[in-house]
Amino acid sequence: MSREYPAQVDVVIVGSGPTGAAYARILSETAPNATIAMFEVGPIVSDPPGSHVKNILDPAERAQAQSRSEGPGEGSATLTSPGAVKAGERRGRAGTFLLQSGYKVEGEDGMPVAAFSSNVGGMGAHWTAACPRPGGAERPDFLDDLDELLSEGERLLGVRTDAFDGYGFGDVVREHLAAALDADREPEQRVQPMPLAVRRREDGRLVWTGSDVVFGDVTRSNGNFSLFDESLVTRVLVEDGRAVGVEVEDRRSGTRHEVRSRFVVVAADALRTPQVLWASGVRPAALGRMLNDQTQIVYATRLRDVEPRNVGAEFGSVTDQTGVSWVPYTDEMPFHGQVMQLDASPIPIAEDDPVVPGSIVGLGVFCAKDLQWDDRVAFDDSAVDYYGMPSMTLHYTLTEKDHVVLDRAREFIVRMGVAAGDPIGDRPFTLPYGSSLHYQGSTRMGAEDDGLSVCSSDSEVWSVDGLFLAGNGVIPTPIACNPTLTSVALAVRGAREIAARLAA
Repeated sequence: MSREYPAQVDVVIVGSGPTGAAYARILSETAPNATIAMFEVGPIVSDPPGSHVKNILDPAERAQAQSRSEGPGEGSATLTSPGAVKAGERRGRAGTFLLQSGYKVEGEDGMPVAAFSSNVGGMGAHWTAACPRPGGAERPDFLDDLDELLSEGERLLGVRTDAFDGYGFGDVVREHLAAALDADREPEQRVQPMPLAVRRREDGRLVWTGSDVVFGDVTRSNGNFSLFDESLVTRVLVEDGRAVGVEVEDRRSGTRHEVRSRFVVVAADALRTPQVLWASGVRPAALGRMLNDQTQIVYATRLRDVEPRNVGAEFGSVTDQTGVSWVPYTDEMPFHGQVMQLDASPIPIAEDDPVVPGSIVGLGVFCAKDLQWDDRVAFDDSAVDYYGMPSMTLHYTLTEKDHVVLDRAREFIVRMGVAAGDPIGDRPFTLPYGSSLHYQGSTRMGAEDDGLSVCSSDSEVWSVDGLFLAGNGVIPTPIACNPTLTSVALAVRGAREIAARLAA
């Protein structure tokens, strides 16, 4: 199969996840005459392109879409459910594939289950759709417009808190947690429904946001926008300190092409975006540095005194029984909690006795990382990965401060479990490092070019004009909340800057 790549466009976008889609959407709205080419290394796995696989009703079709997203792991055994994870086990979730080597260096903690997705929509085709706003020290202090950007991100993602109103036991969960946790919290930090990128159709069925929602009709109807799947960008072309296009490999034919552009946006994820920059010879001192993840602790509890409810059963998803509840991060307790029905949480279900559907819930706590310069993704020019790109090695170690926070988080999640119901199991479980899939900081933005950041507050690489970055890697702060909303908000800022320059 052959296809024709454009020789010249105004903007190239590398990656089709939510942040790449945000660039396409904002540019389609504010610079409709600009020509845009988006390249994605993986295939289209859903219709419309980039939609969430949870919206595929047929189980066999959904499983096929997940398998096709798994790149070098396609056809390999994956976790049958999030609850199947075991200590020491290296197996990815459906729709993802693990880093094959370099995930742990001797003497370090590493990220044994660091994982990726390769498909149109990226991880946005497989995520939990949780979109909490960052608070306190999670917020970059040099962005005065952050709240407006977050609101715009919520618009693009379709974030709301009412998708589970009146459905099942969510109110019971929040009532119990609030009684135990809210007394010392500011109003915005109290137990509340999780903001979710999900809506409910008139027939009651849930529709989960993927990149298709972020693209929106305005991008899909934009005749100047083109999406190329199975297209690997091998490097950004840089001339005289400016990005002038990309080299792209058609993975169907194996041919390579140059696509020239006025601007390049690399939104390839927090590990592969620095990989593309490294392969392009763009290697600032901070590239790959300050890599951080959210160590995740999980537990389960059985709700007390609840009666069976049939709400949601006809829609094929027991998550309708409880929805998702949120215990926000605070600076005093630098972790973020969420409670969801067991099928959406990595806890094995009790099988010894019958339970009321929806009454066993999983609790998760995500911990903010103590940022360290030496926590990083490094690259090797002498070895290549499955895609022929420079191989990566993750250097990652939890500090003494991290372990103190983890101990506090374990106490906190037990407190949550006791407040919500009757805890299941003797103690909470710490998932293998890398499990959250919330990798951040590897291409972090900064207020000034001080050598500690890769890009500006507009996400433009300090050392290369016209080269913009997107994704969780741009987030400069150690956040514990789910990062997608924050990274989409930052993408909005960068896209507006490109639109302004196109109009100049």
